[in-house]
Formats: sequence, structure tokens, C-alpha cells
Amino acid sequence: MKTNKIVFWVCTGLVGAMMLFSAYGYFTNPDMAAAMVHLGFPDYFRIELGAAKALGAIALLVPMVPYKLKLFAYYGFAINFISAFIAHMAVGDPVSNAITPLVILAVLTVSYIYYHKINKKVVA
Repeated sequence: MKTNKIVFWVCTGLVGAMMLFSAYGYFTNPDMAAAMVHLGFPDYFRIELGAAKALGAIALLVPMVPYKLKLFAYYGFAINFISAFIAHMAVGDPVSNAITPLVILAVLTVSYIYYHKINKKVVA
């Protein structure tokens, strides 16, 4: 049981930290704004995505968040990472840029599986 918790918290901590860092960058880093333009997204989407990433990271990292809200965060991040992969491929970015969201998706998937292992919930 202890190993399950360690795996869960390492993976969840990594994803949460990456999403909080990303959200902060969306609000403060001009290069992130330029990257969103490069991908073809309007500027307001950067603000929406930054807020959603910050809220999703908090939902994953705070233990007392209700189960359904955590699931919403997991699914939202999964959609985000898959969409990021598609967006990078669509604009012709290097494969390394496109693969990064899929790697984070894999870490998120491990977090999701271990969340259910330690909470005795059926994986939906």
C-alpha cells in the first residue's frame, strides 16, 4: 500500500507542478503568448487555459477535493494533452515538441490508476 501512495504522489506531484508552472507562464511569459499564436489559438484562450490548468492542478493536489471533481480534472488534462499533441503536429512542430504532451499524459495516466488503487474506486 505504501508503494502505491508513493507512486501516486510522485506522478501527481509532477503533473501538478508542471501544470502550475505552465499556468504561471501563460499569465507572465511573452514567449508562451507567442507560442499560442504560433499554434493558431486566440489570446483569450491562453488565459482560459491558464486558469483551467491552475484549477485542475489544485484539484489533483488537494486531498479533500471530491472524487467527481478530481475525475473532471483528470479528464480535462487528458483532453488538453491530446489536443496539444494534435496542435503541435498540425503546425509542423518538431516531433519532440509534439511527444512531450503524450509523455505527460502517460504520467497522468499512472497517477489516475494509482489514485483508484489507493482509494479503492473502480477505474471508469
